[in-house]
Amino acid sequence: MQSLSLEHIIQKPTKTGAGKAPLLLLLHGYGSDENDLFSFATELPENYFIISARAPMPMQPYGNAWYAITIDHEGVKTSDNEGAIVSRDLISQFITEAVNAYDLDPFNVTLLGFSQGTILSYAVALSYPEKVKNLIGLSGYINEDIIDVQSNAAYAHLNIYNSHGTIDQVIPIEAARKTPGYLSGLGIESTLNEFPVGHGVHPTNFYEFKEWLLKQ
Repeated sequence: MQSLSLEHIIQKPTKTGAGKAPLLLLLHGYGSDENDLFSFATELPENYFIISARAPMPMQPYGNAWYAITIDHEGVKTSDNEGAIVSRDLISQFITEAVNAYDLDPFNVTLLGFSQGTILSYAVALSYPEKVKNLIGLSGYINEDIIDVQSNAAYAHLNIYNSHGTIDQVIPIEAARKTPGYLSGLGIESTLNEFPVGHGVHPTNFYEFKEWLLKQ
């Protein structure tokens, strides 16, 4: 494993084709780490070079975050958008570093995020569309305040899969239901796939996005 701007773990492809391997970058949620989504790695398509990155902000007693979230005495949750933008740009930089360090295909990069990792995945893909081909957004939503919107033409190649739990108590389904409409305004067609779970990934959800990824 090479020393890059984000701590990470890798799984090399076990099935290789012509040309450079595509990159599948996993971005975990708030309070987790790079080992969380990496548990999916052995079940994902064999042709991908899989990297699971660790968010840069250590938490106590364990875990990491991409940016701070605070809750006031009335229970109102606030996200540190400035910190989120810093992480957005750091992930963008890391993509370039990883592609160069591991000699990967710069035109075939997929982001797979969960929760806060999904929010950042949307921000990276929509702010730096030239760096991302596919996006799998699990249990997250779009935060417009951390996105530098590009022209609709810049998104013509972008493929997005969205899913969410209908009984999610961390990020309500209503927030995720706004995603397809927002993306449609940018010329990106997508649907929201809903599953009867809380803040997690239903087994059917996993197999569905795996099949989606195989088709991209």
